[in-house]
Amino acid sequence: MKKVGIIGGAGYTAGELIRILLHHKKVEINFVYSTSNAGNAFSCIHQDLVGETNQKFTDKINADVDVVFLCLGHGNSKQFLEKHQFSKNTKIIDLSNDFRLEKNNVFQGAKFVYGLPELNKEAIKSAQYIANPGCFATTIELALLPLAKNNVLQNDIHINAVTGATGAGTSLSKTTHFTWRDNNFSYYKPFTHQHLDEINQSLLQLQSSFSSELNFMPNRGDFSRGIFATAYTKFDGSIEDAQLMYKKFYKDAAFTFVSDNELHLKQVVNTNKCLVHLHMHKDKLLINSITDNLLKGASGQAVHNMNLMFGFDEKEGLELKATYF
Repeated sequence: MKKVGIIGGAGYTAGELIRILLHHKKVEINFVYSTSNAGNAFSCIHQDLVGETNQKFTDKINADVDVVFLCLGHGNSKQFLEKHQFSKNTKIIDLSNDFRLEKNNVFQGAKFVYGLPELNKEAIKSAQYIANPGCFATTIELALLPLAKNNVLQNDIHINAVTGATGAGTSLSKTTHFTWRDNNFSYYKPFTHQHLDEINQSLLQLQSSFSSELNFMPNRGDFSRGIFATAYTKFDGSIEDAQLMYKKFYKDAAFTFVSDNELHLKQVVNTNKCLVHLHMHKDKLLINSITDNLLKGASGQAVHNMNLMFGFDEKEGLELKATYF
């Protein structure tokens, strides 16, 4: 059994990690580090874990665990690693945005591999450190990568994506209170969202000539979890051509599937799936992509990366069922 450590145990992503790893057949949770909750049971914070485990949060770190997940706020992972040393054999999977971009993906001489399995599976298998992608980035990249692979992204791309309230994390703000969010809808960070840089980087990895504009409008939905993204761009081909590209690109993907039917969020919430659907209107290709922002967009993908790094079955611990009704 591989020993796992989690840094930053009180947030949504840590809660999802704990839930998954408690039922993972190849690993055991060695510690979950949380200075603000040290000594408290996991179930005091993640209350659905009552009866699942008696483990408690700690303010001590075991530097010799096999893998550690960093569930810290953006900008805090690098600071944490500068202050705390793990063994040379410990694998690190960071869920923040600290190491996702090539310009800052090297830490103390070691490179963080961008952990999107559909893009970098072979590199992930041999990696020591992983930068787990962002939730919007995952959903949008999976909508566009097959087009980049075929060098057909030649025009501006328009993207509209809605995320649930958990995308904002557990800290309260004006736009996360129930009275504001309920029966409400709004956009934020129009055209400037921080995930645009990693989306561009991934597209350039497959299509080096890519220079088109990504016009991204992120939205807040009045639901708890999930991302519903639509993107459209000009496409010189038929819907059959597009479907062939996508199904070929994802034929060996463990969790990304091309659906011939229109999509809705209940198909993926509480799963590690990404579903993609294509629609053609005149010379425009519309791509719909949906994920659970906490699983495929964060913790589920992190466990998928861990499975690849250790040579486990890709789906180990991740055969989760949607809450459809």
